[in-house]
Amino acid sequence: MSKDGVVLPECKALANETRLRILEWLKDPAAHFPVAGEPAGPGVCVGLIQRKAGTSASTVSAHLAILQRAGFLLATRQGQWTYYRRDEDRIRAFTERLHRDL
Repeated sequence: MSKDGVVLPECKALANETRLRILEWLKDPAAHFPVAGEPAGPGVCVGLIQRKAGTSASTVSAHLAILQRAGFLLATRQGQWTYYRRDEDRIRAFTERLHRDL
């Protein structure tokens, strides 16, 4: 968020149903991405998010990039895999600013 209180980039990132669903799923990844025998890692693999969203890899990657640029997601790269998780501190700061400024 910019220092002058503008939240437009964050609001634009949230203005898409698929991106909202991704944020909802990542709020409770164990409930939405149950993978037998896989330990909890640094987040959820892009492939799992893509399958759940039912979109192409390029489409889900674009959605994840928008959410990451807006500050809602953190990405961790391990080898060839990228894992995403919510940035709860940034999400909390955004909602507090939204509440305060609007």
